[in-house]
Amino acid sequence: MADYTKDEFVQLIKRLGAFISFKLSNLFNNLDTQSAGTIAGLAFALVFTWRLLRSPRARPQRQPKRQASTSHSSDATGTSNANIVSPGVFTSAEDASAQNVIDEFFQPVKPTLGQIVRQRLSEGRKVTCQLLGVILEETTPEELQEKATVRSSVLEILLEFTKFCDLYLMERVLDDESEKRVLLALQDAGIFTSGGLVKDKVLPIHVLFCSTDVGRTSFVRQLEPDWHIDTNTEIVSQLARFIRYQLHISPMKPERTAPNVFTSTSLEQFFGCT
Repeated sequence: MADYTKDEFVQLIKRLGAFISFKLSNLFNNLDTQSAGTIAGLAFALVFTWRLLRSPRARPQRQPKRQASTSHSSDATGTSNANIVSPGVFTSAEDASAQNVIDEFFQPVKPTLGQIVRQRLSEGRKVTCQLLGVILEETTPEELQEKATVRSSVLEILLEFTKFCDLYLMERVLDDESEKRVLLALQDAGIFTSGGLVKDKVLPIHVLFCSTDVGRTSFVRQLEPDWHIDTNTEIVSQLARFIRYQLHISPMKPERTAPNVFTSTSLEQFFGCT
């Protein structure tokens, strides 16, 4: 650490104290969104400052005595005045150095995907979700007669779902072959085996098929989930009175939505994965 005069050192400590007080104020005003890591960093910063105040500062080395001389005295006085920094005044380099040290203790801790999923779902324990346009790349039952493709970007989200809630995937299909095609695509994507799930036990993931949209609505009503995820505006509107929360996947936000209906362009966007 660079040598400071006594007044400079005191002013630096005051700046540290003021900045920590500011951070404390922000922390307690937003405590519900702060992580334990931030609080630990704050405690460490306070201990660091306290020890800094207690530790003795190295005494500045004495300058060698010089011969008294008119010319030398004049030069020394000019040089000395040029290097003196008034108490309480700091160079930009010193300010930046102190700021960088403090900022290291207050770096925000990024939440994990699991924490985000739990928070966004409000700890919901049962989720129903449409397959087309949400889990699958295909958007119509007709497309499922040709192929079924799982969106790789949703796999981690689905895995987090299964860690704390029951997940029911459902879709309208036109024939039995489409149903088999969807199940095979889900199996190939590892949805039934991710997270150490065992096939011969009760799984937290269930797949349901129906022949009409009314059938999907009926499934949701019977299951009474905490959340339902769907792309169909009419179904979302009909279920708004019965389901606690819904996520409407749509490229455009509808003009009118119920207070318990959230809108997002994709499952990934809603959970901050894009």
